[in-house]
Amino acid sequence: MANKKISQLNEASSLNTTDKFAVVQSGETKQTTLSTLQTTLITNIGDDVRTTLIPTSLTCQATVNVDLDSSTYDDVELLVLSWSGDTGQMTLSLPVAADHENRLLRIITDTTYSTSTRSHLTPQGSDTLDGSTDYFEINKEYEGITVWSNGSEWFIIQKKA
Repeated sequence: MANKKISQLNEASSLNTTDKFAVVQSGETKQTTLSTLQTTLITNIGDDVRTTLIPTSLTCQATVNVDLDSSTYDDVELLVLSWSGDTGQMTLSLPVAADHENRLLRIITDTTYSTSTRSHLTPQGSDTLDGSTDYFEINKEYEGITVWSNGSEWFIIQKKA
C-alpha cells in the first residue's frame, strides 16, 4: 500500500466517525478521525458547510412529555411542532448539554399553536437554558427558538414570536 498512488487505492463505500485518516500537518504526517475532521470543518467554516436543513415533525399534545435526549432526535437540527387535541401544556426536555457540545437545535411551530397550547422547552438535571433551570414557553403560531450547547449549558441564540 505504501507504494500505491492515491488514484490506485480502492474507494471507500461508507465512512464511520471513528475511521482514521492520514493528514499532513506542519510537514509531519499524522492521523485523525472523521469525527475530528467534521468538528474542525464546522468550527472553522461554520454552518455554511451545510446546504440543506431537513425538518423533523413532532406532534404535541397536552400532558405528553417528549425527551429530546432520545436517540430518535440525535440528528435533528430543525424540529417543527404541531399541536393535536385538547388545549393544555406539555414538556420538551432538552438533551443533556454535556453530551451535545456545539449542537445547534432549531424549533418552530406551525399554525396549530395558540396561547392555550403550550410547550415548555426545559433543561434537564443541573443543565441551564440561558443560565436558568426554568423552561422557555412556546405558545404561538410561527414561533421559533434556536438553542446551542457549549457542553455545559444551553444558550438561546435566537427567538421570535
